[in-house]
Amino acid sequence: MSEVYIVDAIRTPIGKRGGALSGVHPIDLGAHVVKALVERTGIDPSDVDDVIFGCVDAIGGQAGNIARMSWLAAGFPEHVPGVTVDRQCGSSQQAVHFGAQAILSGTADLIVAGGVQNMSQIPISAAMIVGQQYGFDTPTSGSVGWTERYGDQEVSQFKGAEMIAEKWDISREELEKWALQSHERAKAAIAAGRFDNEIVAMGDATVDEGPRETSLEKMATLKVLVEDGRMTAAVASQISDGASALLLASAEAVEKYNLKPRARIHHLSARGDDPIFMLSAPIPATKHALAKAGLSIEDIDIVEINEAFAPVVLAWIKEIGADPAKVNVNGGAIALGHPLGATGTKLMATLLNELERTGGRYGLLTICEGGGTANATIIERL
Repeated sequence: MSEVYIVDAIRTPIGKRGGALSGVHPIDLGAHVVKALVERTGIDPSDVDDVIFGCVDAIGGQAGNIARMSWLAAGFPEHVPGVTVDRQCGSSQQAVHFGAQAILSGTADLIVAGGVQNMSQIPISAAMIVGQQYGFDTPTSGSVGWTERYGDQEVSQFKGAEMIAEKWDISREELEKWALQSHERAKAAIAAGRFDNEIVAMGDATVDEGPRETSLEKMATLKVLVEDGRMTAAVASQISDGASALLLASAEAVEKYNLKPRARIHHLSARGDDPIFMLSAPIPATKHALAKAGLSIEDIDIVEINEAFAPVVLAWIKEIGADPAKVNVNGGAIALGHPLGATGTKLMATLLNELERTGGRYGLLTICEGGGTANATIIERL
């Protein structure tokens, strides 16, 4: 049976909006992690079969196939191709899936999979805003098929988060307690050096900039994002800058190049859900992944589920029956940030290191995505 191994996984520190990475060209962010990955693994870059990167809002400095541009900016061989993936917030997780599928098909042996996003330079939804000059108020405006199926309902991540909080009866207080815990866990992880093995410093950026001093009292003073809602900025992920990458290898490549894999891909899949709720798909994606893998949630030692918004995680915990003590144990995107296209492989690096630190066997990664989809990946520590 074919196997796909994770040889290494790294990331930049995650910069806050206007922070230490805000002035770095997105291509150079990508080049930085690619260089570091090649140096750490000792591979010959000419042996790489493809470079697959996630990136959202691919305009300006993120346009023109940034996977390819980052590889070339790193000074690596021109014969190695690159391709850029947009599955919204799960883009670099999907990059891993595409890379793993290429290896499983026998058409590739070494894949660099990762992602990059500079949200300080290119704001979230920038591509949609640019599209307005061409007469598209929203991506779905004017679509006959979409309107026939979903009407003119607002499609918004903020609305989706509110709908999830309401459907699963999650109070504002519960949301804020989870957000506070995210900051506390993240600050404790940084102090303990838990991210040191996955972070490659870049200039003045040496540690994650997102975690801040806050309290339930401070959170309670914030205005809700939607009238009569429960969501505030305190329970949402942060706008961030960063890049991440990992090296995938076949069993043949591991032997041929004398590599030392750290984990293997045990399962990969994706599932969709209601696009108006938008952010609920990690629930069916997780159920599907566990069933296909022949595992239960009790078999999973560590979970990374992207904290796009606190209700996404709390609804998932309720539906899946997961132990909250195993979920985002080093904090999540509410504290550490969410550099869209880079988040998938960023979280996979954290998941891998935490499995090694604790001696766990299986780790699960799932991310909600625009359009109402979610990826799910299960890795097994070696």
